[in-house]
Amino acid sequence: MPGTLILARHGESEFNAKGLWTGIWDIPLTDKGRGQAKQMGEALADLKPSVAFTSALIRAQETLKLMLAANDWDIPTHQAHQLNERDYGKLTGLNKWEVEKQYGEEQFTKWRRGWDFPVPGGETLKDVQARALPYFQTHIVPLLEAGQTVLVSAHGNSLRALMKYLDDTSDKGVEQLEIHFGEIVIYTFDQSGHPSDKTIRKITTQPTNA
Repeated sequence: MPGTLILARHGESEFNAKGLWTGIWDIPLTDKGRGQAKQMGEALADLKPSVAFTSALIRAQETLKLMLAANDWDIPTHQAHQLNERDYGKLTGLNKWEVEKQYGEEQFTKWRRGWDFPVPGGETLKDVQARALPYFQTHIVPLLEAGQTVLVSAHGNSLRALMKYLDDTSDKGVEQLEIHFGEIVIYTFDQSGHPSDKTIRKITTQPTNA
């Protein structure tokens, strides 16, 4: 039996609503974000997970809790700091669009979407993959190989880091790789632990700022 991996990005946080870089700051969901999480759970009603993983940050944990509650699912859940959002260093808490105006579109895009472009005092996406991927391979892949359905509620960049690996995306191509708010990415795995199919489910409610 093939395993199934469900990747879900958390709903809108209070910083997302203001267009601020959140990173590893522990910012909760907005009411809109909680509604999105409920919708995400409803979108998975036909695909009950065996187990769930989330980061150590409250917005991902809230999202997971609401997704499970939407279906009255009671399953084992695990928290891991390795799945945390990217540390944006000195950019954390700043308005994204003001940073773009100050530093220009090219630098802004490198910081926001690039593979190996460090922000002052923070992480690159490459750094995020270096901590998230070993955890994924050690704790999640064996479950997929055993045919289980695994739900991961995490963040834009920790999920992008995993998707780069799963999709075999180039370092340059990762700039175009994104998991949007309201999107749920579903991978089917073969028994050797490799993805064999990928589908996307979406909800209709979007946040104020991505």
